[in-house]
Amino acid sequence: MESAADLLKPFLPEVSGVSVSVCLVLLFLGLLYWYSIFPYSVLAKCGIRHPKTMPFYGNLFLFRKGFFDAHTELINTYGKVCGYYLGRRPVVVVADPDMLRQIMVKEFSLFPNRMTIRSATKPMSDCLLMLKDEHWKRVRSILTPSFSSARMKEMVPLIRTATDTLMGNLQGHAQSGETFDIHRCFGCFTMDVIASVAFGTQVDSQKNPDDPFVNHAQKFFSFTFFRPIMFFLIAFPFLMAPLAGLIPNKARDTMNTFFVTCIQKIIKQREQQPASERRRDFLQLMLDVRSSKECVALEHFDVVNQADEQPASSSTFAPSPSPSHQPHPSEDTHPRRAQKRMMTEDEIVGQAFIFLLAGYETSSNTLAFVCYLLATHPECQDRLQEEVDHFFSRHDTADYHTVQELKYLDMVISEALRLYPPGFRFAREVEQDCTLNGQFLPKGVTLEIPAGYLHYDPQHWPEPEKFNPERFTAEARASRHPFVYLPFGAGPRSCVGMRLAQLEIKMALVHIFHKFTFLTCAETKVPLELKSFTTLGPKNGIFVKIARRETAGSVTPPPEA
Repeated sequence: MESAADLLKPFLPEVSGVSVSVCLVLLFLGLLYWYSIFPYSVLAKCGIRHPKTMPFYGNLFLFRKGFFDAHTELINTYGKVCGYYLGRRPVVVVADPDMLRQIMVKEFSLFPNRMTIRSATKPMSDCLLMLKDEHWKRVRSILTPSFSSARMKEMVPLIRTATDTLMGNLQGHAQSGETFDIHRCFGCFTMDVIASVAFGTQVDSQKNPDDPFVNHAQKFFSFTFFRPIMFFLIAFPFLMAPLAGLIPNKARDTMNTFFVTCIQKIIKQREQQPASERRRDFLQLMLDVRSSKECVALEHFDVVNQADEQPASSSTFAPSPSPSHQPHPSEDTHPRRAQKRMMTEDEIVGQAFIFLLAGYETSSNTLAFVCYLLATHPECQDRLQEEVDHFFSRHDTADYHTVQELKYLDMVISEALRLYPPGFRFAREVEQDCTLNGQFLPKGVTLEIPAGYLHYDPQHWPEPEKFNPERFTAEARASRHPFVYLPFGAGPRSCVGMRLAQLEIKMALVHIFHKFTFLTCAETKVPLELKSFTTLGPKNGIFVKIARRETAGSVTPPPEA
Protein backbone atom coordinates (compact mmCIF):
# COMPACT_ATOMS: atom_id res chain seq x y z
CA MET A 1 0.00 0.00 0.00
CA GLU A 2 1.43 3.44 -1.02
CA SER A 3 2.14 6.00 1.66
CA ALA A 4 0.69 9.51 1.59
CA ALA A 5 4.14 10.84 0.64
CA ASP A 6 4.27 8.47 -2.33
CA LEU A 7 0.83 9.57 -3.41
CA LEU A 8 1.85 13.24 -3.25
CA LYS A 9 5.24 12.79 -4.89
CA PRO A 10 3.98 13.25 -8.50
CA PHE A 11 2.47 16.55 -7.50
CA LEU A 12 5.43 17.97 -5.58
CA PRO A 13 7.43 19.14 -8.64
CA GLU A 14 4.32 20.89 -9.96
CA VAL A 15 3.62 22.50 -6.61
CA SER A 16 7.26 23.58 -6.41
CA GLY A 17 7.08 25.05 -9.94
CA VAL A 18 3.96 27.02 -9.11
CA SER A 19 5.64 28.39 -6.01
CA VAL A 20 8.65 29.51 -8.00
CA SER A 21 6.40 31.16 -10.59
CA VAL A 22 4.42 32.93 -7.88
CA CYS A 23 7.65 34.11 -6.28
CA LEU A 24 8.96 35.38 -9.59
CA VAL A 25 5.72 37.20 -10.31
CA LEU A 26 5.72 38.76 -6.85
CA LEU A 27 9.39 39.71 -7.23
CA PHE A 28 8.68 41.28 -10.62
CA LEU A 29 5.72 43.22 -9.24
CA GLY A 30 7.80 44.38 -6.30
CA LEU A 31 10.63 45.54 -8.53
CA LEU A 32 8.13 47.22 -10.88
CA TYR A 33 6.55 49.08 -7.97
CA TRP A 34 9.97 50.10 -6.65
CA TYR A 35 10.92 51.30 -10.13
CA SER A 36 7.68 53.26 -10.37
CA ILE A 37 8.23 55.24 -7.15
CA PHE A 38 11.96 55.36 -6.36
CA PRO A 39 12.70 58.69 -8.18
CA TYR A 40 10.06 60.47 -6.12
CA SER A 41 12.26 61.07 -3.08
CA VAL A 42 14.67 63.50 -4.79
CA LEU A 43 12.73 66.72 -4.17
CA ALA A 44 11.74 65.82 -0.63
CA LYS A 45 15.39 65.18 0.29
CA CYS A 46 16.19 68.71 -0.92
CA GLY A 47 13.35 70.20 1.13
CA ILE A 48 11.42 71.19 -2.01
CA ARG A 49 7.65 71.02 -1.65
CA HIS A 50 5.64 69.32 -4.38
CA PRO A 51 2.26 67.66 -5.01
CA LYS A 52 1.62 64.02 -4.21
CA THR A 53 2.90 61.76 -6.99
CA MET A 54 1.41 58.89 -8.99
CA PRO A 55 3.57 55.82 -9.75
CA PHE A 56 5.33 56.04 -13.13
CA TYR A 57 3.77 59.39 -14.09
CA GLY A 58 4.59 61.61 -11.14
CA ASN A 59 2.50 64.79 -11.47
CA LEU A 60 1.98 64.60 -15.21
CA PHE A 61 -1.82 64.75 -14.95
CA LEU A 62 -1.67 68.19 -13.33
CA PHE A 63 -0.91 69.46 -16.85
CA ARG A 64 -3.65 67.72 -18.82
CA LYS A 65 -5.09 71.16 -19.71
CA GLY A 66 -1.69 72.75 -20.32
CA PHE A 67 1.13 74.27 -18.27
CA PHE A 68 0.18 77.96 -18.13
CA ASP A 69 -2.54 77.92 -15.45
CA ALA A 70 -1.12 74.82 -13.76
CA HIS A 71 2.13 76.68 -12.99
CA THR A 72 0.21 79.42 -11.21
CA GLU A 73 -1.71 76.92 -9.09
CA LEU A 74 1.46 74.99 -8.28
CA ILE A 75 3.45 78.08 -7.21
CA ASN A 76 0.59 79.61 -5.23
CA THR A 77 0.22 76.33 -3.31
CA TYR A 78 3.85 75.30 -2.74
CA GLY A 79 5.89 78.51 -2.98
CA LYS A 80 8.16 80.31 -5.45
CA VAL A 81 10.70 77.50 -5.27
CA CYS A 82 8.70 74.30 -5.57
CA GLY A 83 8.70 71.18 -7.68
CA TYR A 84 6.89 68.42 -9.50
CA TYR A 85 7.70 65.21 -11.33
CA LEU A 86 7.23 65.13 -15.09
CA GLY A 87 6.95 61.39 -15.30
CA ARG A 88 10.11 60.22 -13.54
CA ARG A 89 11.98 63.48 -14.07
CA PRO A 90 12.30 65.76 -11.00
CA VAL A 91 11.63 69.39 -11.94
CA VAL A 92 12.32 72.39 -9.69
CA VAL A 93 10.19 75.41 -10.54
CA VAL A 94 11.98 78.68 -9.72
CA ALA A 95 9.82 81.82 -9.67
CA ASP A 96 12.17 83.86 -7.50
CA PRO A 97 13.72 86.61 -9.68
CA ASP A 98 16.92 86.87 -7.63
CA MET A 99 17.56 83.14 -8.04
CA LEU A 100 16.78 83.42 -11.74
CA ARG A 101 19.43 86.11 -12.15
CA GLN A 102 21.96 83.65 -10.72
CA ILE A 103 20.73 80.72 -12.81
CA MET A 104 20.55 82.52 -16.13
CA VAL A 105 23.49 84.94 -15.88
CA LYS A 106 25.70 85.05 -12.80
CA GLU A 107 26.10 81.29 -12.31
CA PHE A 108 25.48 80.35 -15.92
CA SER A 109 28.34 77.83 -16.00
CA LEU A 110 26.38 75.66 -13.55
CA PHE A 111 23.27 75.68 -15.76
CA PRO A 112 24.46 76.03 -19.38
CA ASN A 113 22.10 73.56 -21.07
CA ARG A 114 18.42 73.30 -21.77
CA MET A 115 16.39 70.28 -20.72
CA THR A 116 17.51 67.00 -22.28
CA ILE A 117 14.87 65.31 -24.42
CA ARG A 118 16.04 61.72 -24.79
CA SER A 119 13.54 60.90 -27.51
CA ALA A 120 14.53 63.78 -29.84
CA THR A 121 15.39 62.61 -33.34
CA LYS A 122 16.98 64.33 -36.32
CA PRO A 123 16.68 67.10 -37.40
CA MET A 124 15.38 68.27 -33.99
CA SER A 125 18.32 66.75 -32.11
CA ASP A 126 20.77 68.90 -34.11
CA CYS A 127 19.03 72.24 -33.54
CA LEU A 128 20.37 75.00 -31.30
CA LEU A 129 17.74 74.34 -28.61
CA MET A 130 19.05 70.80 -28.07
CA LEU A 131 22.80 71.32 -28.41
CA LYS A 132 24.95 71.34 -25.29
CA ASP A 133 28.16 72.82 -23.89
CA GLU A 134 30.94 73.51 -26.42
CA HIS A 135 28.84 72.11 -29.26
CA TRP A 136 26.15 74.70 -28.53
CA LYS A 137 28.68 77.53 -28.10
CA ARG A 138 30.31 76.84 -31.44
CA VAL A 139 27.01 76.81 -33.35
CA ARG A 140 25.59 79.81 -31.50
CA SER A 141 28.74 81.84 -32.19
CA ILE A 142 28.24 81.17 -35.90
CA LEU A 143 24.53 82.06 -35.92
CA THR A 144 24.58 85.24 -33.83
CA PRO A 145 26.08 87.53 -36.53
CA SER A 146 23.02 86.72 -38.67
CA PHE A 147 21.01 88.99 -36.36
CA SER A 148 23.25 92.05 -36.25
CA SER A 149 21.90 95.52 -37.07
CA ALA A 150 23.54 95.35 -40.49
CA ARG A 151 21.82 92.06 -41.28
CA MET A 152 18.47 93.38 -40.04
CA LYS A 153 18.70 96.35 -42.39
CA GLU A 154 19.18 93.93 -45.30
CA MET A 155 16.04 92.04 -44.27
CA VAL A 156 13.73 95.08 -44.38
CA PRO A 157 12.85 94.92 -48.13
CA LEU A 158 11.99 91.22 -47.79
CA ILE A 159 9.77 91.82 -44.77
CA ARG A 160 8.16 94.74 -46.62
CA THR A 161 7.26 92.46 -49.56
CA ALA A 162 5.49 90.00 -47.24
CA THR A 163 3.80 92.93 -45.48
CA ASP A 164 2.42 94.23 -48.79
CA THR A 165 0.78 90.86 -49.42
CA LEU A 166 -0.60 90.86 -45.87
CA MET A 167 -2.09 94.31 -46.38
CA GLY A 168 -3.82 93.11 -49.55
CA ASN A 169 -5.35 90.18 -47.68
CA LEU A 170 -6.56 92.44 -44.86
CA GLN A 171 -8.08 94.79 -47.44
CA GLY A 172 -10.14 91.86 -48.73
CA HIS A 173 -11.41 91.10 -45.22
CA ALA A 174 -12.24 94.77 -44.67
CA GLN A 175 -14.23 94.92 -47.91
CA SER A 176 -16.20 91.77 -47.10
CA GLY A 177 -16.92 92.87 -43.53
CA GLU A 178 -16.90 89.24 -42.46
CA THR A 179 -15.42 87.77 -39.31
CA PHE A 180 -12.05 86.06 -39.88
CA ASP A 181 -9.30 84.32 -37.91
CA ILE A 182 -6.49 86.86 -37.57
CA HIS A 183 -4.21 84.21 -36.01
CA ARG A 184 -4.33 82.06 -39.14
CA CYS A 185 -3.77 85.14 -41.29
CA PHE A 186 -0.61 86.07 -39.37
CA GLY A 187 0.62 82.47 -39.45
CA CYS A 188 0.79 82.69 -43.24
CA PHE A 189 2.54 86.08 -43.03
CA THR A 190 5.25 84.93 -40.62
CA MET A 191 5.88 81.78 -42.64
CA ASP A 192 6.44 83.92 -45.74
CA VAL A 193 8.83 86.20 -43.81
CA ILE A 194 10.89 83.34 -42.38
CA ALA A 195 11.11 81.54 -45.72
CA SER A 196 12.22 84.75 -47.42
CA VAL A 197 14.71 86.21 -44.92
CA ALA A 198 16.21 82.89 -43.89
CA PHE A 199 16.27 80.89 -47.11
CA GLY A 200 15.63 83.27 -49.98
CA THR A 201 12.56 81.38 -51.09
CA GLN A 202 8.93 82.43 -51.46
CA VAL A 203 6.36 79.88 -50.26
CA ASP A 204 3.32 82.09 -51.04
CA SER A 205 1.40 80.84 -48.02
CA GLN A 206 -0.51 84.14 -47.80
CA LYS A 207 -1.92 83.62 -51.29
CA ASN A 208 -2.63 79.99 -50.45
CA PRO A 209 -3.87 79.68 -46.83
CA ASP A 210 -3.65 75.87 -47.10
CA ASP A 211 0.03 76.01 -48.01
CA PRO A 212 1.79 72.79 -46.85
CA PHE A 213 4.49 74.82 -45.07
CA VAL A 214 1.90 76.24 -42.68
CA ASN A 215 -0.01 72.97 -42.27
CA HIS A 216 3.13 71.02 -41.42
CA ALA A 217 4.33 73.71 -39.01
CA GLN A 218 0.98 73.62 -37.18
CA LYS A 219 1.39 69.88 -36.64
CA PHE A 220 4.69 70.48 -34.86
CA PHE A 221 2.97 72.64 -32.25
CA SER A 222 0.08 70.23 -31.67
CA PHE A 223 2.33 68.15 -29.37
CA THR A 224 0.85 66.81 -26.15
CA PHE A 225 2.05 64.36 -23.51
CA PHE A 226 -1.36 62.73 -23.48
CA ARG A 227 -0.93 60.23 -26.30
CA PRO A 228 -0.53 56.45 -25.91
CA ILE A 229 3.08 56.36 -27.10
CA MET A 230 4.01 59.21 -24.74
CA PHE A 231 2.65 57.29 -21.75
CA PHE A 232 5.03 54.43 -22.46
CA LEU A 233 7.93 56.79 -23.11
CA ILE A 234 7.36 58.63 -19.81
CA ALA A 235 6.93 55.43 -17.79
CA PHE A 236 9.92 53.58 -19.31
CA PRO A 237 12.31 56.21 -20.71
CA PHE A 238 15.41 53.99 -20.49
CA LEU A 239 13.68 51.44 -22.71
CA MET A 240 11.63 53.64 -25.03
CA ALA A 241 13.97 56.57 -25.67
CA PRO A 242 16.48 54.54 -27.75
CA LEU A 243 13.57 53.19 -29.78
CA ALA A 244 11.80 56.53 -30.27
CA GLY A 245 13.27 57.06 -33.72
CA LEU A 246 12.32 53.54 -34.78
CA ILE A 247 8.70 53.60 -33.60
CA PRO A 248 6.40 54.46 -36.53
CA ASN A 249 5.00 57.98 -36.22
CA LYS A 250 3.39 59.04 -39.47
CA ALA A 251 2.80 62.68 -38.44
CA ARG A 252 6.39 63.15 -37.23
CA ASP A 253 7.97 61.36 -40.17
CA THR A 254 5.86 63.24 -42.74
CA MET A 255 6.65 66.59 -41.14
CA ASN A 256 10.37 65.90 -40.81
CA THR A 257 10.62 64.62 -44.37
CA PHE A 258 8.74 67.62 -45.73
CA PHE A 259 10.91 70.26 -44.07
CA VAL A 260 14.21 68.44 -44.44
CA THR A 261 13.57 67.83 -48.14
CA CYS A 262 12.72 71.50 -48.68
CA ILE A 263 15.82 72.68 -46.84
CA GLN A 264 18.12 70.26 -48.65
CA LYS A 265 16.66 71.35 -51.99
CA ILE A 266 17.43 75.01 -51.21
CA ILE A 267 20.97 74.10 -50.12
CA LYS A 268 21.53 72.27 -53.41
CA GLN A 269 20.27 75.28 -55.37
CA ARG A 270 22.66 77.56 -53.48
CA GLU A 271 25.62 75.34 -54.24
CA GLN A 272 24.85 75.57 -57.95
CA GLN A 273 24.68 79.38 -57.91
CA PRO A 274 27.72 81.57 -58.59
CA ALA A 275 29.09 83.04 -55.36
CA SER A 276 28.26 86.57 -56.52
CA GLU A 277 24.55 85.71 -56.81
CA ARG A 278 24.17 84.09 -53.39
CA ARG A 279 22.15 86.05 -50.85
CA ARG A 280 23.71 86.87 -47.49
CA ASP A 281 20.98 85.34 -45.38
CA PHE A 282 20.68 82.94 -42.48
CA LEU A 283 21.21 79.84 -44.59
CA GLN A 284 24.12 81.25 -46.58
CA LEU A 285 26.00 82.20 -43.43
CA MET A 286 25.87 78.58 -42.30
CA LEU A 287 26.89 77.29 -45.72
CA ASP A 288 29.85 79.68 -45.86
CA VAL A 289 31.33 78.30 -42.66
CA ARG A 290 30.54 74.66 -43.41
CA SER A 291 34.09 73.92 -44.49
CA SER A 292 35.82 76.98 -43.10
CA LYS A 293 39.38 76.68 -41.82
CA GLU A 294 38.82 79.73 -39.68
CA CYS A 295 38.90 79.33 -35.89
CA VAL A 296 36.76 80.95 -33.23
CA ALA A 297 37.76 81.64 -29.64
CA LEU A 298 35.00 81.02 -27.15
CA GLU A 299 36.38 82.53 -23.96
CA HIS A 300 33.87 85.39 -24.19
CA PHE A 301 30.34 84.89 -25.29
CA ASP A 302 27.19 86.65 -26.36
CA VAL A 303 24.97 87.35 -23.35
CA VAL A 304 21.94 89.19 -24.74
CA ASN A 305 22.25 88.76 -28.49
CA GLN A 306 24.60 91.72 -28.95
CA ALA A 307 25.76 90.79 -32.42
CA ASP A 308 27.19 94.07 -33.65
CA GLU A 309 30.61 94.27 -32.02
CA GLN A 310 32.36 91.75 -34.27
CA PRO A 311 31.92 91.20 -38.01
CA ALA A 312 30.98 87.70 -39.08
CA SER A 313 34.35 87.21 -40.77
CA SER A 314 36.36 87.90 -37.64
CA SER A 315 38.56 85.09 -36.41
CA THR A 316 37.13 85.47 -32.95
CA PHE A 317 33.60 85.98 -31.85
CA ALA A 318 33.63 88.07 -28.70
CA PRO A 319 30.74 90.51 -28.44
CA SER A 320 30.59 92.77 -25.44
CA PRO A 321 28.38 91.61 -22.60
CA SER A 322 25.13 93.25 -21.72
CA PRO A 323 25.46 96.42 -19.61
CA SER A 324 23.40 94.65 -16.96
CA HIS A 325 25.79 91.74 -16.81
CA GLN A 326 28.79 91.80 -14.52
CA PRO A 327 31.19 88.83 -14.61
CA HIS A 328 30.90 86.63 -11.59
CA PRO A 329 33.80 84.66 -10.08
CA SER A 330 32.03 81.40 -10.89
CA GLU A 331 31.59 82.25 -14.56
CA ASP A 332 33.79 80.41 -17.00
CA THR A 333 35.91 83.27 -18.30
CA HIS A 334 39.21 81.42 -18.73
CA PRO A 335 40.54 81.16 -22.28
CA ARG A 336 39.61 77.98 -24.10
CA ARG A 337 41.28 76.28 -27.00
CA ALA A 338 39.99 77.83 -30.22
CA GLN A 339 37.68 75.63 -32.23
CA LYS A 340 37.16 75.46 -35.95
CA ARG A 341 34.37 77.74 -37.08
CA MET A 342 32.42 75.16 -39.07
CA MET A 343 29.07 73.40 -39.28
CA THR A 344 28.12 69.96 -40.49
CA GLU A 345 25.34 69.30 -42.98
CA ASP A 346 23.15 67.86 -40.20
CA GLU A 347 23.71 70.95 -38.04
CA ILE A 348 22.75 73.26 -40.90
CA VAL A 349 19.53 71.34 -41.52
CA GLY A 350 18.80 71.28 -37.78
CA GLN A 351 19.13 75.06 -37.39
CA ALA A 352 17.09 75.71 -40.52
CA PHE A 353 14.37 73.35 -39.29
CA ILE A 354 13.92 74.97 -35.89
CA PHE A 355 14.27 78.48 -37.31
CA LEU A 356 11.36 77.85 -39.66
CA LEU A 357 9.16 76.40 -36.95
CA ALA A 358 10.02 78.68 -34.04
CA GLY A 359 9.98 81.82 -36.16
CA TYR A 360 6.57 80.92 -37.53
CA GLU A 361 4.68 80.20 -34.31
CA THR A 362 6.03 82.75 -31.84
CA SER A 363 5.74 85.79 -34.09
CA SER A 364 2.30 84.89 -35.46
CA ASN A 365 0.98 84.38 -31.93
CA THR A 366 2.33 87.75 -30.80
CA LEU A 367 0.87 89.61 -33.77
CA ALA A 368 -2.53 88.00 -33.23
CA PHE A 369 -2.52 88.75 -29.50
CA VAL A 370 -1.62 92.42 -30.10
CA CYS A 371 -4.53 92.85 -32.53
CA TYR A 372 -6.90 91.05 -30.18
CA LEU A 373 -5.91 93.25 -27.23
CA LEU A 374 -6.27 96.45 -29.23
CA ALA A 375 -9.65 95.35 -30.60
CA THR A 376 -10.85 94.79 -27.03
CA HIS A 377 -9.24 98.05 -25.81
CA PRO A 378 -10.21 100.64 -28.48
CA GLU A 379 -8.82 103.57 -26.45
CA CYS A 380 -5.34 102.03 -26.68
CA GLN A 381 -5.84 101.35 -30.39
CA ASP A 382 -6.78 105.02 -30.93
CA ARG A 383 -3.63 106.17 -29.16
CA LEU A 384 -1.46 103.83 -31.21
CA GLN A 385 -3.04 105.04 -34.44
CA GLU A 386 -2.30 108.62 -33.47
CA GLU A 387 1.37 107.70 -33.02
CA VAL A 388 1.40 105.81 -36.32
CA ASP A 389 -0.24 108.72 -38.18
CA HIS A 390 2.36 111.08 -36.79
CA PHE A 391 5.08 108.61 -37.81
CA PHE A 392 3.90 108.55 -41.44
CA SER A 393 3.71 112.34 -41.51
CA ARG A 394 7.53 112.22 -41.16
CA HIS A 395 8.40 109.01 -43.02
CA ASP A 396 7.21 107.44 -46.25
CA THR A 397 7.70 103.91 -44.95
CA ALA A 398 9.09 101.95 -42.01
CA ASP A 399 12.61 100.54 -41.80
CA TYR A 400 14.94 99.13 -39.15
CA HIS A 401 15.85 102.51 -37.66
CA THR A 402 12.59 104.44 -38.00
CA VAL A 403 10.41 101.83 -36.26
CA GLN A 404 12.51 102.38 -33.13
CA GLU A 405 10.83 105.80 -32.85
CA LEU A 406 7.45 104.20 -32.14
CA LYS A 407 7.59 104.15 -28.36
CA TYR A 408 3.92 103.45 -27.72
CA LEU A 409 3.94 100.61 -30.25
CA ASP A 410 6.87 99.11 -28.37
CA MET A 411 4.92 99.46 -25.10
CA VAL A 412 1.87 97.75 -26.62
CA ILE A 413 3.94 94.83 -27.92
CA SER A 414 5.74 94.49 -24.59
CA GLU A 415 2.48 94.39 -22.67
CA ALA A 416 1.05 91.81 -25.10
CA LEU A 417 4.15 89.67 -24.53
CA ARG A 418 3.65 90.03 -20.79
CA LEU A 419 0.06 88.84 -20.92
CA TYR A 420 0.60 86.19 -23.59
CA PRO A 421 4.28 85.18 -23.79
CA PRO A 422 4.60 82.52 -26.53
CA GLY A 423 7.70 81.12 -24.79
CA PHE A 424 5.98 80.98 -21.40
CA ARG A 425 8.26 78.31 -19.89
CA PHE A 426 11.82 77.17 -20.46
CA ALA A 427 14.24 74.96 -18.61
CA ARG A 428 17.87 74.46 -17.59
CA GLU A 429 19.74 71.37 -16.43
CA VAL A 430 21.72 71.36 -13.17
CA GLU A 431 25.24 70.29 -14.19
CA GLN A 432 26.60 69.71 -10.66
CA ASP A 433 25.45 69.79 -7.06
CA CYS A 434 25.10 73.40 -5.97
CA THR A 435 23.34 75.72 -3.52
CA LEU A 436 21.52 78.90 -4.57
CA ASN A 437 20.03 81.30 -2.03
CA GLY A 438 20.26 78.53 0.56
CA GLN A 439 18.47 75.98 -1.63
CA PHE A 440 20.40 72.81 -2.47
CA LEU A 441 19.99 71.63 -6.08
CA PRO A 442 21.31 68.14 -6.96
CA LYS A 443 23.02 67.32 -10.23
CA GLY A 444 20.66 66.09 -12.93
CA VAL A 445 17.58 67.95 -11.75
CA THR A 446 15.75 70.11 -14.30
CA LEU A 447 15.10 73.76 -13.41
CA GLU A 448 11.96 75.25 -14.93
CA ILE A 449 11.56 79.02 -15.38
CA PRO A 450 7.84 79.89 -15.42
CA ALA A 451 7.89 83.15 -17.39
CA GLY A 452 4.09 83.00 -17.63
CA TYR A 453 3.74 83.07 -13.85
CA LEU A 454 6.37 85.79 -13.43
CA HIS A 455 4.50 88.02 -15.88
CA TYR A 456 1.40 87.86 -13.66
CA ASP A 457 3.06 88.01 -10.24
CA PRO A 458 1.00 90.67 -8.34
CA GLN A 459 4.07 91.49 -6.25
CA HIS A 460 5.61 93.09 -9.35
CA TRP A 461 2.57 93.76 -11.58
CA PRO A 462 -0.41 95.57 -9.97
CA GLU A 463 -3.68 94.32 -11.49
CA PRO A 464 -1.79 91.75 -13.54
CA GLU A 465 -4.81 90.64 -15.60
CA LYS A 466 -5.32 94.16 -16.95
CA PHE A 467 -3.91 95.26 -20.32
CA ASN A 468 -1.91 98.39 -19.56
CA PRO A 469 0.91 99.43 -21.93
CA GLU A 470 1.96 102.13 -19.43
CA ARG A 471 3.76 99.40 -17.50
CA PHE A 472 6.52 99.73 -20.09
CA THR A 473 7.44 103.38 -19.94
CA ALA A 474 11.16 103.93 -19.44
CA GLU A 475 10.56 104.89 -15.80
CA ALA A 476 8.42 101.83 -15.07
CA ARG A 477 10.96 99.49 -16.66
CA ALA A 478 13.80 100.99 -14.62
CA SER A 479 11.91 100.56 -11.34
CA ARG A 480 11.10 96.88 -11.89
CA HIS A 481 13.21 93.78 -11.26
CA PRO A 482 14.58 92.78 -14.70
CA PHE A 483 13.95 89.06 -14.14
CA VAL A 484 10.17 89.29 -13.76
CA TYR A 485 9.78 89.92 -17.51
CA LEU A 486 11.32 87.23 -19.72
CA PRO A 487 9.53 87.01 -23.08
CA PHE A 488 12.80 86.15 -24.87
CA GLY A 489 14.62 84.51 -21.97
CA ALA A 490 17.82 86.02 -20.59
CA GLY A 491 21.54 85.36 -20.42
CA PRO A 492 23.64 83.45 -22.95
CA ARG A 493 20.77 81.18 -23.97
CA SER A 494 18.32 83.99 -24.70
CA CYS A 495 16.41 83.89 -27.99
CA VAL A 496 18.92 84.29 -30.83
CA GLY A 497 16.21 85.57 -33.19
CA MET A 498 14.84 88.27 -30.88
CA ARG A 499 15.83 91.20 -33.10
CA LEU A 500 14.31 89.71 -36.22
CA ALA A 501 11.07 88.89 -34.41
CA GLN A 502 10.76 92.44 -33.07
CA LEU A 503 11.50 93.99 -36.46
CA GLU A 504 9.01 91.76 -38.27
CA ILE A 505 6.26 92.43 -35.70
CA LYS A 506 6.78 96.21 -35.65
CA MET A 507 6.95 96.58 -39.44
CA ALA A 508 3.71 94.65 -39.86
CA LEU A 509 1.82 96.49 -37.12
CA VAL A 510 2.86 100.02 -38.10
CA HIS A 511 1.48 99.50 -41.61
CA ILE A 512 -1.64 97.68 -40.42
CA PHE A 513 -2.74 100.33 -37.93
CA HIS A 514 -2.04 103.12 -40.38
CA LYS A 515 -4.68 101.68 -42.71
CA PHE A 516 -7.02 99.57 -40.55
CA THR A 517 -8.88 99.31 -37.27
CA PHE A 518 -9.67 96.02 -35.56
CA LEU A 519 -13.12 95.48 -34.07
CA THR A 520 -14.62 92.81 -31.82
CA CYS A 521 -17.62 90.79 -32.94
CA ALA A 522 -19.92 88.07 -31.62
CA GLU A 523 -17.27 85.41 -32.35
CA THR A 524 -14.52 87.23 -30.40
CA LYS A 525 -13.84 85.22 -27.22
CA VAL A 526 -13.33 87.25 -24.04
CA PRO A 527 -11.35 85.89 -22.32
CA LEU A 528 -9.44 83.89 -24.88
CA GLU A 529 -9.14 80.13 -24.64
CA LEU A 530 -5.44 79.24 -24.67
CA LYS A 531 -3.32 76.18 -25.41
CA SER A 532 -0.06 75.82 -23.52
CA PHE A 533 1.77 72.55 -24.16
CA THR A 534 4.54 73.89 -26.43
CA THR A 535 4.09 77.61 -27.00
CA LEU A 536 1.28 79.73 -25.59
CA GLY A 537 -1.27 80.36 -28.30
CA PRO A 538 -5.00 80.68 -28.97
CA LYS A 539 -6.76 77.34 -28.68
CA ASN A 540 -9.36 77.97 -31.36
CA GLY A 541 -8.07 80.99 -33.29
CA ILE A 542 -8.82 84.69 -32.74
CA PHE A 543 -11.87 85.93 -34.60
CA VAL A 544 -12.31 89.66 -35.26
CA LYS A 545 -13.53 92.10 -37.88
CA ILE A 546 -11.46 94.74 -39.58
CA ALA A 547 -12.36 98.17 -41.01
CA ARG A 548 -10.38 100.40 -43.33
CA ARG A 549 -9.48 103.88 -42.05
CA GLU A 550 -10.48 106.26 -44.84
CA THR A 551 -8.43 109.09 -43.37
CA ALA A 552 -6.16 109.38 -40.36
CA GLY A 553 -8.24 109.37 -37.22
CA SER A 554 -11.50 108.12 -38.79
CA VAL A 555 -12.97 104.66 -39.21
CA THR A 556 -15.45 103.30 -41.68
CA PRO A 557 -17.48 100.55 -39.95
CA PRO A 558 -17.58 97.24 -41.85
CA PRO A 559 -20.83 96.25 -43.54
CA GLU A 560 -23.02 93.77 -41.71
CA ALA A 561 -22.04 90.20 -42.48
